[in-house]
Amino acid sequence: MNRELTKNAEDFINDDLLHSLINNTKEDVVRVREIFEKSKSKVPLSLEETAALLAIKSPELLEELFQTARELKRSIYGNRIVLFAPLYIGNYCINNCTYCGFRRSLRSAVRKSLSDQELVTEVTQLEDEGHKRLILVYGEHPKYSPEFIANTVKVCYGVKSGKGEIRRVNINAAPMDVEGFRIVKESGIGTFQVFQETYHKETYAKYHPADTVKGDYMWRLNAMERAFEGGIDDMGIGALFGLYDWRFEVLGLVSHANRLQKICGVGPHTISFPRIKKALGLNIDLPYQVSDDNFKQLVAILRLAVPYTGLIMTARESSEVRDAVIEFGVSQIDAGTRLEIGGYQEKREADQKLNREQFQIGDTRELDEVIHWLISRDFIPSFCTSCYRVGRTGEHFMEYAIPGFIGRFCTPNALLTLSEYLEDYSSSKTKEAGYNLISKELLKIKDARRREEISSKIELIRGGKRDLLY
Repeated sequence: MNRELTKNAEDFINDDLLHSLINNTKEDVVRVREIFEKSKSKVPLSLEETAALLAIKSPELLEELFQTARELKRSIYGNRIVLFAPLYIGNYCINNCTYCGFRRSLRSAVRKSLSDQELVTEVTQLEDEGHKRLILVYGEHPKYSPEFIANTVKVCYGVKSGKGEIRRVNINAAPMDVEGFRIVKESGIGTFQVFQETYHKETYAKYHPADTVKGDYMWRLNAMERAFEGGIDDMGIGALFGLYDWRFEVLGLVSHANRLQKICGVGPHTISFPRIKKALGLNIDLPYQVSDDNFKQLVAILRLAVPYTGLIMTARESSEVRDAVIEFGVSQIDAGTRLEIGGYQEKREADQKLNREQFQIGDTRELDEVIHWLISRDFIPSFCTSCYRVGRTGEHFMEYAIPGFIGRFCTPNALLTLSEYLEDYSSSKTKEAGYNLISKELLKIKDARRREEISSKIELIRGGKRDLLY
């Protein structure tokens, strides 16, 4: 079925071109600084311009890259960081990806799918911690049909614990046909993520056996175009860094973003860039592992190359790495993360259970710890979902974002959702630090009328009101 649906699809990843750009582009100070200036106008970069940034090696230019990425991120998104929790629904899988702890040949993995009641229990626990945004994760298996996924989304939205509720459910699942995407969309999802893993075809074939569904490179590469045809205009893409040359993967992601903009009229809503981490039974040679310095550089380059796309840095990374990288373009992170199926309802333990996880996480801090850390760095932790719930998605999001108007919505709504968290869930230490930050942020709002409107809504929240959109 897959090959029939993709036989006429366009392969927009030109391996020879990407390799040529990597091998033949040298560091050019004058050109790079011209690209920095162009990026300040918030215009996406071409592949050639992206390659010029990949060629940077001198410490001086790297520092200029980081500073430009920092300024660009703040000019588009302000200093907010959106928080979410991944929730693994099931780890049955028919694929055999050699780097994955869910692969079908791994007999020691504990297989499980959450029942509706177990899902309710998981979501209740997450709501009781303060989460408002989830991404549901599934293995690729007939069990996880579009109808099954749609049902789990509806279950999540139906859980109300105390003052808690889930306001945004995103999906990370296997590629579907157009009708499958349409069924999932109708359940009320936000973003649908499909990661290509690696854009390099030879490497893709190496890690994804041909006798599996995932072995079809083109079926996966064109997934987001089918999703758009099925009504999903919030699309998330990503690559698993460490399978192949990180520079090639960055160019692959930019190629994909440019393709979606061309074909769908809107680029990806998010890009993820996880590095491969330890997994159960992982015993393969990985010659392309990405250093911390290169990781920092690739994040900054992606921010300049695709300025209006949200960049997601996951808890695969350690707290130290996240602390070092977050200011260079990241706009979303997960927090309080557990990857075991049913892991949120269990007492957190120091040792992770790799036989129940897809991979090992690096940042094991609880949600309140992460929020306090962000506040200490003068970031606004945000649970905002207002854009999605009032229709500012896809092309409509770009209408607001490109002129810079999105900042008028993002910061106020971030402050409101942070106030909710401080009132309902935070430790006393985080509450004090949070309201101090809110006071400082309100003083930055020069328009007295807007400042008063936001302050009034915060006071309503402190008095018991919830879900006040700005």
